[in-house]
Amino acid sequence: MLHLFPQAKPATPIAYAEAVSRLASIRHALRLVDGGFAAGPENDADEEIAAAWPHAGEARQRCFDRRSAGLVGTAAAGIEALLDQRTQGREPHRAASQTLVDEIRRELRDVAGSVLA
Repeated sequence: MLHLFPQAKPATPIAYAEAVSRLASIRHALRLVDGGFAAGPENDADEEIAAAWPHAGEARQRCFDRRSAGLVGTAAAGIEALLDQRTQGREPHRAASQTLVDEIRRELRDVAGSVLA
């Protein structure tokens, strides 16, 4: 005899507001790191993500969640290293700082693309 039991739904994807909040916090941190980086990313894409979010599907939303969480951790570590140099009275190497910012900007575009694709 076959018995069917309802399967538990997978964990609910993060809400849109939380998802975009993660990206906003990274952009804000970029603006605070250095006056030279005050502009932050060229395109925040918040409005495009807002429009695409409900239609992205759970798989893309989970991908966004996973990638944005990783980006937050990586960005925080890199920015912390730059700020640590300053607190020790040393100016962070300009090329290293610019490389970090460029990488974070690229990752922001890629993470947003996981919902917009």
